[in-house]
Amino acid sequence: MAEELSTSREDFAYANLAVRGRLLHQIVDQQVAPALALKPDLITISAGGNDLIRPGGDPDQLAQRLDAAVEALSADHATVVLFTGPDARESVLGNFRSKTAIYNENLRIIAARHDALIADMWALRQLVNPQMWDGDRLHFSPLGHHTIAMMVLETLAVPHSLTPLEPQALPHKSWRTARTEDLVWAKVYFVPWVLRRLRRQSSGDGVLAKRPDAAPIFGPGMPPGAGS
Repeated sequence: MAEELSTSREDFAYANLAVRGRLLHQIVDQQVAPALALKPDLITISAGGNDLIRPGGDPDQLAQRLDAAVEALSADHATVVLFTGPDARESVLGNFRSKTAIYNENLRIIAARHDALIADMWALRQLVNPQMWDGDRLHFSPLGHHTIAMMVLETLAVPHSLTPLEPQALPHKSWRTARTEDLVWAKVYFVPWVLRRLRRQSSGDGVLAKRPDAAPIFGPGMPPGAGS
């Protein structure tokens, strides 16, 4: 998405303060002030999903905290884009579908209150396809990110060169094959996730933002290994 935005402005600069696994209060406490310090024209924020899948995650309480953050982010008249949670009915996140729907409705109220835009992943029906999700079944695949990037650019009414990518047809799987894949996924991803929850750890512990400073998409500001 940032690459497409950069084609229309020579002075375009991009920062990415996101850290995988962060909870909403961490995002608010650690990222809002640094984001405002960059004096951005455009701010995207996707937050609250990690809270919803934890015990006691309350979509209404989360929305109250996010509302204050969006008020701060929009104070200097930057365009703020909020991401709704996807309709993950076919994934391991399906059990949290009802809480996600409530949270999404709260996000729409927040957006209306602060003149923000909604990047509506819930309405993006393509995300129901399993190929839009990564091997951990919790995060998006490159195909999913590409599809979401197109949606956000269209939400911003920005002309772009991205075209829809059609996922390849999946081969038929026997029950035994599907069961084996489920067991492998549980061992590689689910059990470690449960252990981190018990230890009150996050997959983002010790991880820093990839691009804390605003810089051109390509060139000196590009993080090591990006674009390869």
